[in-house]
Amino acid sequence: MNLCDAFAELATRFGERFSTNATLREQHGHGESNAVLFPPDGVIWPETTAEVAEIVRLCVAHRVPMVPFGAGTSLEGHIAAVRGGVCIDLSRMDQLLECSPEDLDCTVQPGITREGLNHALRETGLFFPVDPGANASIGGMTSTRASGTTTVRYGGMSANVLALEVVTPQGEVVRLGSRARKSSAGYDLVHLMTGAEGTLGIITAITLRLHPRPEAVGTLTCAYPAIRPAVDTVIELVQLGAPLARMEFIDEVAARACNAWSGTSLPETPTLFIEFHGTPAGVAEQLERAREVVHGHGASAISTSTDEQEIAQLWRARHTAYHAGRALRPGTEAVTGDVAVPVSRLADNLVAAREDLDAHGLTAAIVGHVGDGNFHVLFLHDPAPSREADLVNEVYSRMIARAQADGGTCTGEHGIGLGKRDKLQAECGTGTLQLMRAIKQAWDPLDLMNPGKILPDA
Repeated sequence: MNLCDAFAELATRFGERFSTNATLREQHGHGESNAVLFPPDGVIWPETTAEVAEIVRLCVAHRVPMVPFGAGTSLEGHIAAVRGGVCIDLSRMDQLLECSPEDLDCTVQPGITREGLNHALRETGLFFPVDPGANASIGGMTSTRASGTTTVRYGGMSANVLALEVVTPQGEVVRLGSRARKSSAGYDLVHLMTGAEGTLGIITAITLRLHPRPEAVGTLTCAYPAIRPAVDTVIELVQLGAPLARMEFIDEVAARACNAWSGTSLPETPTLFIEFHGTPAGVAEQLERAREVVHGHGASAISTSTDEQEIAQLWRARHTAYHAGRALRPGTEAVTGDVAVPVSRLADNLVAAREDLDAHGLTAAIVGHVGDGNFHVLFLHDPAPSREADLVNEVYSRMIARAQADGGTCTGEHGIGLGKRDKLQAECGTGTLQLMRAIKQAWDPLDLMNPGKILPDA
């Protein structure tokens, strides 16, 4: 790696859009949850695909590692520059390039955020539904194969990415996929890149499916005396084929945190938020059917709303649950756990996680996109090396092991990054990992694209 020559060329070519400032490097050296800091040696802000390709070719010539950066909201150390090099911050590539309302699709640059995209679409009657909670960049969401609160109806990123423009590790610009809604043409490289976490190339444009904005929205909020009846409600509604748009769960700790942080008045017990989209008559009918199901499982404090402002306030509280949870113990470090299981195994996994946390006296809140079997635990522990930090790792490892034993996965949406490479080994096995390594070697033989991520050390 020849940093001096590479940085001299980058500074000459990009001027103030290239920096080795220590503060900027530190800001780009970690995500939202992973506390381990690995700052890059420099940060650069390209504004076009051609500039990204130029940067890649220059870095390859000098053997400089590259780490793509979106909004910095990732949770598993995806943007940590574990081998130094250059952070390629794509936040200035934030435009809606093309929108085709009649085809229900659009093409965007990777730096546009989820909220920014929907603001740009506001006059079209369409929206992009994938909602991971954070105002993440679309490029980052594609790279981590994100999903979120609306996945149960609209699917995650893997279901909503039609085509990609990618700068390869050789600095070539290639187009993967098309705007057609189906294709049998060759290998499915779009889905290979969706979730590659920047290890196979840098995404510079994304073509997305869009969806009509619903005519009406209705939300049902219901509190339960315990976790299991809440999750039994989830299982029944899913098995009945209810047209759920969102189904979110918060436990009693998360409810207490949301009340303190957001000023809500939720019952501080396990709670479900259930949302339906459709016509006013259809939403009213589904809310009434869901009310019967939740009542049958012992829910109390059942309330419904079709008021746009009330519903927005409810989801703001859910979206800020991470910050609300952190406020339970100011000054602590946060580890955000994430697993997904078949819905039939959800109750056992959630109950076991809560019991394990309580048995060891850990401060932790549980939330989840439970309609698709995904839940998260926000662990808080003293930042100093301690038995508490060890307990968090032990409880989290058992949570993942239970999920994997039940046919689930170590991550439903956060990705592998730096933090879960050892868990991928247990989940996939040696043969599958060898195949992944072969793909990485074929695409990026110099191992310069976000090195040290996803794959365990050989």
